[in-house]
Amino acid sequence: MTAVVRGIAWLGILIGICVAPLAFALISTNRPGLGFWTDFSVALGFVGLALMGIEFALVARVKAVAEPFGTDALVDFHRQIGYAGLAFVLVHVALSAELSKVTAFTPAETPSRVWFGAVAAAALVVLVITSVWRRRMRLSYELWQLLHAVLAVVAIVAALVHVLLVNYYVDTVWKQALWSLMAAAFIWLLVWVRVIRPLQMRRRPWTVERIRPERDRTTVLTLRPTGHDGLHFEPGQFAWITVGRSPFSVTSHPFSFCSSAEADGSVEVAIKAAGDFSSSVAAVDPGTEVYVDGPHGVFSIDQYEGAGFCLIAGGVGIAPALSMLETLADRGDVRPVVLFAGNRMWDSIIFRDRIDELTGRLNMKVVHVLEEPPPDWTAESGYLDADILARHLPVGCRRYQFFACGPNPMLDAVETALVQIGTPPERIHTERFDWV
Repeated sequence: MTAVVRGIAWLGILIGICVAPLAFALISTNRPGLGFWTDFSVALGFVGLALMGIEFALVARVKAVAEPFGTDALVDFHRQIGYAGLAFVLVHVALSAELSKVTAFTPAETPSRVWFGAVAAAALVVLVITSVWRRRMRLSYELWQLLHAVLAVVAIVAALVHVLLVNYYVDTVWKQALWSLMAAAFIWLLVWVRVIRPLQMRRRPWTVERIRPERDRTTVLTLRPTGHDGLHFEPGQFAWITVGRSPFSVTSHPFSFCSSAEADGSVEVAIKAAGDFSSSVAAVDPGTEVYVDGPHGVFSIDQYEGAGFCLIAGGVGIAPALSMLETLADRGDVRPVVLFAGNRMWDSIIFRDRIDELTGRLNMKVVHVLEEPPPDWTAESGYLDADILARHLPVGCRRYQFFACGPNPMLDAVETALVQIGTPPERIHTERFDWV
């Protein structure tokens, strides 16, 4: 209930931030309106700018903001807000443009307010295009993160300067002061993410203790805290990790812990080679310095009480599930667990040996589902669906908590299948890896 209340409170704050610029513009204004469409376009521009500022907060990794919703949901909301903000800004530009003067356009005579507005709109358009079509444009994750950060700052700073130069609805000192406070809040978020938090991470370095290859082009890194006690995480959580680079680097990568939350000191993360940084992890040398920003996320058995657990994993999505299983085993937890592991082939099942070992320590049933089973395979094959779930889940499983992690298409199908077999939606929890 506390999480629900906090979620409602954050939504109220979001709405307040969107409405605040309109209130600033309307309160105590001594100037007449400029006509419905012009005033409407100004309102859209104000809301669009507020949404651009909110984008900073959504990805600032503030735990208090993420916990009521889950990080993957927050990232998806960030994406949708980006589309909405772009729409508001483009309509604002279309309604505000004086089309009769376009043919007479001369750069030297164009007012500064127009230039700054154009730069803000152009930066926002490029930001969205490079995000939506990153893979088609073959932009590496690292280059995309750098572009994303630079374009976001350019867009919001240019938009703020544009508003102040127009100066029609912010023509009093107190209104300009309020706008400056809003701008300062956004800048503070940027300073927090890019300066203060890296400084904190720099004082708590980690070291690569061991590198172990796993199946399906996956590498397991064991990280040891250097000069501090490490961190306490809940099973299923993740961290943003920077390997062999300064904590001030623009790029970092999110990876789930795959070790027990009850273990002291070292932690393990599983990284599957999927291009960019992840493909070079196997070549990392022991002793390499690492910085860990975490833990993050609410995808954890410690967040939800249940009579048992159903864990559903696709591919490397087994990592947070393994962390949950290892933790349950270390705690001596006797509650029943059903693990559904979906993979392409038998030889591609990550952590297969560790899962087999855990079956002797837990009250657990393991169901492997293979897309391409070997000729002598007699177990489940194809894709995980409602029939497979119903065949293997016990009576009374409605009181379980269900955790699913893997590729988006699989999670969409699993969520539908769980609802079909009567699983209460509030007991279904997902973690989506494909954020960009």
